[in-house]
Amino acid sequence: MSLSFPLYTLNSLTTQELNFQPPLLNMKLCFSSSSSSSFLTIILVSSILHLLHLNANNYASAIPNKIGKGYCLISIEESPDGGLLGHLQVKEKTNIYGPDIPLLQLFVKHETGNRLRVHITDAEKQRWEVPYNLLPREAPPSFRQTIGSRKYTHSHTLTSGASEYAGNELIFAYKPDPFSFSVKRRSSGETLFDTSSGESDSYSDLVFKDQYLEISTKLPKDASLYGLGENTQPHGIKLRPNEPYTIYTTDISAINLNADLYGSHPVYMDLRNGGNDPSAHGVLLLNSNGMDVFYRGDSLTYKVIGGVFDLYFFSGGSPLAVVDQYTALIGRPAPMPYWAFGFHQCRWGYHNLSVVEEVVASYKKAQIPLDVIWNDDDHMDGHKDFTLNPKNYPHPKLSAFLDKIHSLGMKYIVIIDPGIGVNNTYGTYTRGLSNDVFIKYDGKPFLAQVWPGAVNFPDFLNPKTAEWWADEIRRFHALAPVDGLWIDMNEASNFCNGLCTIPQDRICPNGTGPGWICCLDCKNMTKTRWDDPPYKINASGTQVPIGYKTIATSAYHYNGVLEYDAHSLYGFSQSVATHEGLLRLEGKRPFILTRSTFVGSGRYAAHWTGDNKGTWDDLRYSISTMLNFGIFGVPMVGSDICGFYPAPTEELCNRWIELGAFYPFSRDHANFYSPRQELYQWKSVAISARNALGMRYKLLPYLYTLSYEAHVSGAPIARPLFFTFTNETKLYGLSKQFLLGKSLMVSPVLHRNKTELKVLFPPGTWYNLFDMTKVVVSKASHYLSLDAPLHVINVHLYQNAIIPMQRGGLITKEARKTPFTLVVSFPLGAKSGEAKGNLFLDDDELPEMKLGNGRSSYVEFYATVSEGAVKVWSGVEESKFALEKGLIVEKVVVLGLEGIGTAVEVEVDGNTVEGSFGISSTGHEYHAEKLEEGADKMKNVMVEVKGLELLVGKKFVISWKMGTKA
Repeated sequence: MSLSFPLYTLNSLTTQELNFQPPLLNMKLCFSSSSSSSFLTIILVSSILHLLHLNANNYASAIPNKIGKGYCLISIEESPDGGLLGHLQVKEKTNIYGPDIPLLQLFVKHETGNRLRVHITDAEKQRWEVPYNLLPREAPPSFRQTIGSRKYTHSHTLTSGASEYAGNELIFAYKPDPFSFSVKRRSSGETLFDTSSGESDSYSDLVFKDQYLEISTKLPKDASLYGLGENTQPHGIKLRPNEPYTIYTTDISAINLNADLYGSHPVYMDLRNGGNDPSAHGVLLLNSNGMDVFYRGDSLTYKVIGGVFDLYFFSGGSPLAVVDQYTALIGRPAPMPYWAFGFHQCRWGYHNLSVVEEVVASYKKAQIPLDVIWNDDDHMDGHKDFTLNPKNYPHPKLSAFLDKIHSLGMKYIVIIDPGIGVNNTYGTYTRGLSNDVFIKYDGKPFLAQVWPGAVNFPDFLNPKTAEWWADEIRRFHALAPVDGLWIDMNEASNFCNGLCTIPQDRICPNGTGPGWICCLDCKNMTKTRWDDPPYKINASGTQVPIGYKTIATSAYHYNGVLEYDAHSLYGFSQSVATHEGLLRLEGKRPFILTRSTFVGSGRYAAHWTGDNKGTWDDLRYSISTMLNFGIFGVPMVGSDICGFYPAPTEELCNRWIELGAFYPFSRDHANFYSPRQELYQWKSVAISARNALGMRYKLLPYLYTLSYEAHVSGAPIARPLFFTFTNETKLYGLSKQFLLGKSLMVSPVLHRNKTELKVLFPPGTWYNLFDMTKVVVSKASHYLSLDAPLHVINVHLYQNAIIPMQRGGLITKEARKTPFTLVVSFPLGAKSGEAKGNLFLDDDELPEMKLGNGRSSYVEFYATVSEGAVKVWSGVEESKFALEKGLIVEKVVVLGLEGIGTAVEVEVDGNTVEGSFGISSTGHEYHAEKLEEGADKMKNVMVEVKGLELLVGKKFVISWKMGTKA
């Protein structure tokens, strides 16, 4: 414990701090017998402190898991930019996990109306943070900044005895001794984050050491938490108390459950529903060091092995608002080319070009859509980046092949690993060496082993590396004009451990056996505190050393930055450099697929979920991981369809392509050692593929519009049902169904030998997208058993929506030219109702995805039913591009009407259009009210208006009277 006195201060502080008197608050400055600062010589005080120190030691020993007594707030003022700037003094020093940092700087600022930042660092020494040039954001005041004058002229006010700092939507409140803070929602007063630690709590007050930081928050037990990845969550997307959440980029297969995987995303969303008034908020700890996060149900604790506390709080309101606010900080998701939403085929083991040619031809023969063909490292010369195998992928034949598929609109993507083969005849390596771009250890490039054998790793924190990398991309593109790059193994992965040298007495690797067996001469590295930190995170789920099978954490980057600090940024920094390199080629919109990700990676790249297995469990797990990445701001995501290894069963592959056709990123990929599993290999799978991918290609304009919304607002393409139905607590843990956008619900079969499926339907009307005459009406969230034979996936359209669809095709280049059908969904039998939808069109080769460049159009669709009349109309922004493309609407389908239509009236740009427009109706077949128990049938119809030739780029109005009831 420590004593506080109102007038005394520490002589280690500056003169200005000694004279500082906190405004509006009788601030008590804390003393501690263990402080390094000398105190005023008061014998009585010293004696009391000594006694209290003994009592504190006895108390601490009685409570396990608590470290020290936290910090005391000794000063606080307004910073020049309108935030709060304060200093914290440690109360009682301990040596658990190393010495405490005695004096901390606290900076608090409402950066926007919905975002609050709390930044805590060493007040006397610069500490590692995520580089501001890598993830652009506001910089806090420089360390040891002098506190400014006490003038409160900003829009935020200090209230309640100066212990609160209010913004538009959030309030920061603090207690001085021991220092703790809370974040509250201004509208309701609800506490969202509270770091105070009571005697009965199992966690400490604030702990801040060089290699160990700890902070906790109380949580209500009914809070639903999501995020904290990347990991494979076997129980679904909702976080479960007392399961491990370790965040540290690691190359272990995604089949490892509840373990740190390829990405580092220390962010969570907290959804609460007290009194049927749901609200969501988000919390980001922006820190790249390894950490364990302990979620106990009623509290959450971060234990971090370095860096600073840089906490961001997003007020949200709705889940969608949380992601919007989060991506406004970290960067909006990258614009994707249109073809990226087509189907992709890959395999590690396409030994030569003729096999690739055969795959492309076989897809066409089977009439299965295919847009992109990929090569794993089979195209490389000795597994070396930016090379071609002269025998198996000779340059003349590859060029001819690429000319052919490019003329059809198909694309080609290859893999690039970060490890650059150590070979003095290899230009990429020698140019890298001469530019000094590699990560170092003891003044030499750090040596590791990956597929080429001995490798060095580029240091993407070095500005010169980005230039060298872009030049290597340019050189390779001149050799093989690829359409995107796949960056793998960038956690970074290393087949060896420790400090290694190339053996002089043998060839390494020798070309026999698995390529991932270490053959370098290596010795363990545990001599530094960076290789063997005092606190051991649960790395790889087993507390392996943090340098295990990766770059040694005592190696260093540009300007002496330790790998210990920057490790989890490796894949992110490589994505940034790769994006810049591709952008320089021809000024086209880049496509990058990365395995390792960090906060902000979605701004540059798509992601796949890594090495999964061809099992039913992995099929199920893929949904939760996909939904998590939508929350992380990486909406272009998917898993290896049919599994990376081992061989899937035929039934599993059927069900996986039915699901995978609705991943935002849809790709079949398999292991070198697995049998071939292209979708045409089984007749039954080909049927399922034609069915599911056929629907995907009809939905391409809807998916592409969702990608535009993701780019401008962060909105996930695939999202949990609670994003739309936030009131429905039954949906908070649902991880076997998902939404595409707000209105399409995908309900896959996820278990073997099942031809019937229980689907949870939220309240409202749901239309079967494959047969829109079939409809489900639900008054409350309720499970319904639906038929799901082998080739069927259930996809349902929700009421009050308008979705643009096209005829589809085998390739996106042709599919996007076909006429549109607008599908309008009203609540079944509604006498009045409204529906809305939208459509974004652009030249998808342009780097930017936006309006205002003359190469894009945006259309909003509206529909109403009222007093027996139906009206469907459009509004167009920047019509030029749509008109140039000549795109037309040929049909409108309206669902849920009471009656059959009469004569149709059509206007375009305010002028009546004459024509023979056909109108027809089909009765709906549905479940309603009691659902499974059955219900009386209501007579409602689906109405189709055909024969339209309405230019998408012109405003139109279609209307008719319903006439005769069905």
